[in-house]
Amino acid sequence: MDLISVTNGSLQNEILKSRFTPTDKPSRAEAEQAVRCLIMWAGDDPDREGLLDTPKRVVKSYSELFSGYSSNPEKLLKRVFEETSGYCEMILLKDIAFESFCEHHMLPIIGKVHVGYTPKRRVVGISKLARVVDAFAKRLQIQERCTQDIANTINSTLNPDGVGVVIEAMHKCMTMRGVHKSGVSMLTTCFLGSYNTNLKKKREFLQAVQKG
Repeated sequence: MDLISVTNGSLQNEILKSRFTPTDKPSRAEAEQAVRCLIMWAGDDPDREGLLDTPKRVVKSYSELFSGYSSNPEKLLKRVFEETSGYCEMILLKDIAFESFCEHHMLPIIGKVHVGYTPKRRVVGISKLARVVDAFAKRLQIQERCTQDIANTINSTLNPDGVGVVIEAMHKCMTMRGVHKSGVSMLTTCFLGSYNTNLKKKREFLQAVQKG
């Protein structure tokens, strides 16, 4: 199909997306050259002393900032513990540092995540919850999707009684450009299972998040 003849923007995006495969990933040298191009576009000289190694540094930092693409969130939760002595109350991990990049402007999203779930019979090491957050955060994201991705992964892998995820974050695309509104934070939530159907459990989760 000729892309020029496609008038539906979303359909065109799906076609382009379907054509990208991991083998299409540019080489490190190509990525560094792209950074040089951006430096020149911004109006500076990539060959001046202070910028000579900048392309290498940027590409190296990108490998860390976007390491989520090489992570498997479901696999992180595969090792579970069933010797819980019947524990069936809420488990809450608060204030997980959240650092991501807006997929629209590639500017930082910085905040914190609160993750809670009530187990049926299986629990997971708490560090794994933080790793799941990182696996999704270290990608080009929108906060709404990231919130759902974290909750859905915990729900499908651990099969708990209920799951709750809250993300509070500041978007630099709001403060560094555009409307230039500082101090504005965005809050997104996702509740699954009993946290969605049982108002009392949802309230308990939110109250626990707000304490302290």
